[in-house]
Amino acid sequence: MDVIELASGPARASLALHGAELLRWSVGGTPLLWDKDQTFWDGTAPILFPLVGWTRGGQARVFGQTYSLGLHGFARSMTFSPGVITPDRVRLTLSSSAESLRLYPFAFWLCVGYRLAKDSLTTTLTVKNRGEGPMPYACGLHPGFRWPFAGGEPKDYQISFAAQEDPLTPGISRQGLFQAARRRVPLNGRGLALKPELFAEEALCFLNARSRGLRFEHKDGAAIAIEMSNFNHFALWSKAGASFLAIESWTGHGDPEDFQGDLFEKPSMRILAPGAVAHHVARYSFIAPPSG
Repeated sequence: MDVIELASGPARASLALHGAELLRWSVGGTPLLWDKDQTFWDGTAPILFPLVGWTRGGQARVFGQTYSLGLHGFARSMTFSPGVITPDRVRLTLSSSAESLRLYPFAFWLCVGYRLAKDSLTTTLTVKNRGEGPMPYACGLHPGFRWPFAGGEPKDYQISFAAQEDPLTPGISRQGLFQAARRRVPLNGRGLALKPELFAEEALCFLNARSRGLRFEHKDGAAIAIEMSNFNHFALWSKAGASFLAIESWTGHGDPEDFQGDLFEKPSMRILAPGAVAHHVARYSFIAPPSG
């Protein structure tokens, strides 16, 4: 069983044990996740753990030693174990192992839960520190939605944030590191008109976002609404010529350009006490266009 299928009324979803990655989500026959095309990106909705973003030189430092933690950590490349499975929900788990300890010297337990409803999909990340000391970590969700998902052209879509966001976002170097320099995003109030050129210089990262949610909207009223709990950053990303918009929820982010410290010192890392558990939730809802 490499792929698990979920169903709830008119909604369908499938996910892989490899990386606990969501592969497909549709409502009423409308596909909402993009069809993977390795020419542009080999993912659909990877799970990010125990890091988000790039590390300097692909290395992380812990207790004076370096570990090969590259882009977004390793959970996306590991096989999860199936737990509870019902027609409309599943829980997949990953525990620290000899393999993971070579990359990240902490004992952890990670559970990825999916719950499908007739017009929504909820993803929950549960992180537990199984070690005897504090554990630094970051996690994130990285779904790539069809763009366009409701017909028309890419320019017919916008992002509407729940709150007014800072229009100045970090520049990102060619090595994926966060720069001190800021670039201005052309927000119009709480709205951002979408066009492919926005992503010519990498992702738009709204750090410490005021919004707990946003809407990816077509001009006719169709939308994908996202509500997040215990994530503090949003990122928007696409690639020239690709038919997706990744709308990412993060607890952490890539290394700053001048950062040379330990994981415990890295900006935006969470520190989990021994035996402690943290939950991070995102709910994705599809809003069909008004009839008539």
